[in-house]
Amino acid sequence: MELFLLRHGSAAPVRTGEQDADRSLTEEGRQEVRRVIAAARLANVCPSLLISSPYQRALESASIAATILDCKEPVLTSDALRPEADVRDAWNEVRVHRDEPSILLIGHNPLFSMFGAYLLGVPEMQVDFPQSGVMRVDVENFGVAPRGVLKWLVTPRLVV
Repeated sequence: MELFLLRHGSAAPVRTGEQDADRSLTEEGRQEVRRVIAAARLANVCPSLLISSPYQRALESASIAATILDCKEPVLTSDALRPEADVRDAWNEVRVHRDEPSILLIGHNPLFSMFGAYLLGVPEMQVDFPQSGVMRVDVENFGVAPRGVLKWLVTPRLVV
């Protein structure tokens, strides 16, 4: 399976009385996601399934990705992709969909920095996962703990 992790774009700061989950992308954040996903499309990224955190900024990033990648299926949401989620819950979400050839997960840090390392079988490794970054990890076995292969990581600074 080709597994893609997209960290949401830059979001507005929390306003008084607003919940963190309700923060929207900034215009810069939308542009960053568009650029990175357009580059991913050039690399023939074509996920069969998109799963997003239920947070607003992740859902907005997922919508942009679905449009650019011409995904026809609706975006699913999962609490396993919230910022404070456990990497094992995120992995179990992937395992539920193991029959999919390609999945794009849309979420947050600190989860994605830890999940990237977990997918590679080295949970103690530090992964610098910037906003609007997208990582590809190929996974063949769906046991209790993953052992993926890092194919690439694209950040907004790498695409113009």
